[in-house]
Amino acid sequence: MRKLPLLFTLGVIIAVVVSACSKDTTWDDYAEWRNANNSWLDDCQEKTNPDGTPYYTLLRPGYDKGQYVLAHWFNDRSETAGNLSPYWTSTVDVKYIGRYYTDVAFDSSYLLKESYGDSIFRTGLSSVISGWGIVLQEMHVGDSVEVLIPYQSAYGATGYGSIPPYSNLKFNIKLVNIPNWETKQ
Repeated sequence: MRKLPLLFTLGVIIAVVVSACSKDTTWDDYAEWRNANNSWLDDCQEKTNPDGTPYYTLLRPGYDKGQYVLAHWFNDRSETAGNLSPYWTSTVDVKYIGRYYTDVAFDSSYLLKESYGDSIFRTGLSSVISGWGIVLQEMHVGDSVEVLIPYQSAYGATGYGSIPPYSNLKFNIKLVNIPNWETKQ
């Protein structure tokens, strides 16, 4: 009977040592990818228009100052300023193409088999990556934007499906509609 507590203690020690030795290697395995992604994002943040103004606008939500995206509008925002703008609880209809920093496309509403009409992707803002939520709340129906989303506001250090960990993403998004738009109470 004296051997049982000794064997149990030895088993616990072995389990602790094994778990301590098996570290997460994602950080090291994706170092080159992560560094290239971050260099690209830094370069984009420095990009300017011909008149010297920043090409991208930094959008940082008031509810989480650690999150941000970089956005460049393709349309004249004064022309859509009176149009509807979604809330966090809204459902939106968008058209989009998602690309890695290398410009290789990984997803597009134009490839969807199920659509709400002409390549429309319908989703709730609370159901998408936080970077989408940040930019969509700044958009009005009719706006088209290129948004750069840091990995922390996308799929983070784990990735998702075919998207590797530490992927900064680029999306071209057009806000087409806000079906069942709700009013502020």
